[in-house]
Amino acid sequence: MLPEQVKQARHRCWLGIFMALWLPVCLGGCYLTGVSAGHLALMADRRPIDAIVADADTEAGLRERLQYVREARSFASYGLALPDNGSFTTYVALDRPYVAWNVFAAPEFSTEPREWCFVVAGCVSYRGYFSERQAVEYARQLAARGWDVHVSPVAAYSTLGHFDDPVLSSVLGYGDVELAGLIFHELAHQVVYVSGDSAFNEAFATAVEIEGVKRWLDGLGRFEDLVDFLEGRRRLLAVAGLMRETRQRLASIYDAAGSTAALREAKAGEFARMQTAYQIMSQSWDRGPTFRGLVMGQFNNARLAAAATYHECLPGFQRLLGELDGYLQGFYRAVRRLGRLTAEERRRVVCIN
Repeated sequence: MLPEQVKQARHRCWLGIFMALWLPVCLGGCYLTGVSAGHLALMADRRPIDAIVADADTEAGLRERLQYVREARSFASYGLALPDNGSFTTYVALDRPYVAWNVFAAPEFSTEPREWCFVVAGCVSYRGYFSERQAVEYARQLAARGWDVHVSPVAAYSTLGHFDDPVLSSVLGYGDVELAGLIFHELAHQVVYVSGDSAFNEAFATAVEIEGVKRWLDGLGRFEDLVDFLEGRRRLLAVAGLMRETRQRLASIYDAAGSTAALREAKAGEFARMQTAYQIMSQSWDRGPTFRGLVMGQFNNARLAAAATYHECLPGFQRLLGELDGYLQGFYRAVRRLGRLTAEERRRVVCIN
């Protein structure tokens, strides 16, 4: 018999008997069998944060982090109008540094990511695994067929409110700002989710995350942290801009066609140009995050597409929130209306082409 927690979680999911059909929503295109087993294992291992904090045997460092999570989770609902439910009120200690791994893929000479399509979830631009070995093996198979591939570790994910998502040990090592931001980001996915539009969904959640962290730090009076956070976000947007420009330049190169050798040379040249531009831009960044890991090292179209999924549409969402004078409930309603448009119509409003 399944543990009681798992049975309750299954009951909450729409038509629980078909639960496996929902699970690709949870990780945006996961390997179905692995996700079913992996996700249920997490649900079975959840413990209420309140109980852990109250337990005299709880290690002091863990208690302190979970108390902080509890405060940030409460703020998400009363301060940001995010869902007030059981998500992030429980805790799971993992036996690994990440909960999952996402595989991104793109053709050798295209900036458009491969998509995987599922019932309910629609088409998404990455495929998730709870096993790093399975993710790496799948990426290897794609690479052998000529795809550019990129494997990205995942510290947390959202089930869009179909389960009460737990806080995972993989995120407790984050700094205060990053940890609060992650909670706001994942809860935002429960507010708006557009089937088949990963870039739209992730940019919306990132916009809520940024606004949420600004308000959270301001409310705590942590003004120096707020200044550092805003500077970090300015840098991140600058790095994302370099990658966006590179993607646009590569798209023009690929559209013009040419010999395989010439395309490969031009492709390598564009990635080298991007990395040189980053090194020049970041020379003055003497403290705080530099986001070097996003740009440097071996690069390909899949890695570029992975970055675009989170940042391509972000400026448009921030502009929309600004036009509404930061009124979050109105922002959520406006984004829901956008979600009912066609993909092309949505992109014209908030996404950078």
